[in-house]
Amino acid sequence: MTPPQSHDITDVIGKLQYRLALAGGWIDQPFASRLNPDPPGSMVVVAVEPQFRWMDRSGICGSTRQIALELWGGALPDRDPEQLVRELYDAENEGRAEPSGSQDMIGLIYPGVSRLDYDFRCHEGIFPAHIESCNDSAVAAWLGRILHILPVAPRPDGYNPLETKNLDPAWIGRLGRSGRDCYDAIVARDIERLGASMNECMACWEAILPGTVRHPTLRVDLMELLSFYQSRYPGAMYSGCGGGYLFVASERPVPGAFTIQVRLKTP
Repeated sequence: MTPPQSHDITDVIGKLQYRLALAGGWIDQPFASRLNPDPPGSMVVVAVEPQFRWMDRSGICGSTRQIALELWGGALPDRDPEQLVRELYDAENEGRAEPSGSQDMIGLIYPGVSRLDYDFRCHEGIFPAHIESCNDSAVAAWLGRILHILPVAPRPDGYNPLETKNLDPAWIGRLGRSGRDCYDAIVARDIERLGASMNECMACWEAILPGTVRHPTLRVDLMELLSFYQSRYPGAMYSGCGGGYLFVASERPVPGAFTIQVRLKTP
């Protein structure tokens, strides 16, 4: 039997947005935020239109999105977004020893570009103390034009980035500041500052959680690849631990890369 023809890709993959995480990632984890000497620490998430199916295990929140699709169907319920975040957080993390951070859920629910401010004194660092969002169409168009995305490789089976934790408060403070700098740069449409925040975030990852970029199960030399792009463009960072995609900030084309469309309004 011939399957029914779909009229739009969202008929196949659902209307829920995808989430990109930019600078500051891992500050949403309480093991990091509780040691931050300069709270709140921030990270940036970007809502992305579902124009195609992204790779699994690649830092794009695919598993959390699948849980959301199972919970709510192809679109978000018309309810308070904070309530939806907590509902999805509970569904994702039930029984897990190492829970996913709430930035995953927030990035799937809040439109636009959002700065998530984490302070361990508020919600024990599980949920942000404050969310600052930008839904300006000019900012979204700029980010969609200058953020180039290169597929690298999904996380391999057996990979665990948390085997080694160097929880130095100074580095954690820098990580949280990289997210603030990233958001300010995006709102100002300043590509040099954006690139610097991305590079700073990767330096923090390497120092705090070296397994995010080096691990026996990884078959790609992530640091060599990252260094190549950071030396030729304003900035570059991975979509998540273990690779996934490489984000490159550039005003000029990046060979082999694609761009995204920022979602500014929940359909």
